Amino acid sequence: MLSSETTPAAPPPGGTRAWLPAVLGLLLAAVLGGLLWKSSREADQRFSALSTSLERLSGKQEELAQGLAQAVEQTAIARERAQAAEARAEELEAAKTESQQQASEAEAARAEAEREAETARRQAEEAAQALADLRKVREDELNRMHEALSKVAATQRTANGLVIDLTNDSFKFDFDKATLRQENRELLSRLAGILLASHGYRLYIYGHTDDIGTDDYNLSLSEKRAKAVGDYLVASGLPPDILVVKGMGKSSPRVQAATAEAREKNRRVEIGIVDTVITYQGEQRPGSRP
Repeated sequence: MLSSETTPAAPPPGGTRAWLPAVLGLLLAAVLGGLLWKSSREADQRFSALSTSLERLSGKQEELAQGLAQAVEQTAIARERAQAAEARAEELEAAKTESQQQASEAEAARAEAEREAETARRQAEEAAQALADLRKVREDELNRMHEALSKVAATQRTANGLVIDLTNDSFKFDFDKATLRQENRELLSRLAGILLASHGYRLYIYGHTDDIGTDDYNLSLSEKRAKAVGDYLVASGLPPDILVVKGMGKSSPRVQAATAEAREKNRRVEIGIVDTVITYQGEQRPGSRP
């Protein structure tokens, strides 16, 4: 019969050499396990470091993003300022161009004004010379008329022409009459011949009376005497539009006296000859005596 105790297993064939590969496998597994654990730990450490680096990089990325946003904003502000500065520069350039244009226009206007002033000065000199020449011609004409008329009746120069005095022996009106005598007509015909040879004059014919009678009556009588002379000159060929006829009555006596001789001298007609081509300085009333 067999015993109840277990019989020890028999060693594998080959003895301890048969166990060696198993032991070596276990040792290799242990070494590999250790190496794997170490590698895993190092990997965890590296992952942790990488995570930390990523966090830092993320923070830096946010900072960079904020900086980029600020840079973009500052760039926009700088661009606006640059555009404003450019616009201002364009405005200044336009203002400068306009100012230069205005200065050029002002210079042109000044030069034109100087030319106009020079032209006006030259024209004024020419006009003054022409007036002087014309005055000389008119003075010569007046002198000629004065000389010719003085041979017919008493004639005087005044500030603005001549005055022919029709009175005394050369020309008389009867008392209270305005009728021309024959000798008056002959004298007026000779005067008309001289006046017809001249031009550029106006005749002012003034009638006068003595002091006998009322003012109204003498005014009417003096107008009739002046008209009688004027009508005869027109009938002799003088244009009627150059004659002005007016009665003075007894307001301008030649002689201040109540004698027959004084009254005869005051009954008269005066013819004022006034130049209508030029105007003389200090003109008096046409026909007034100096």
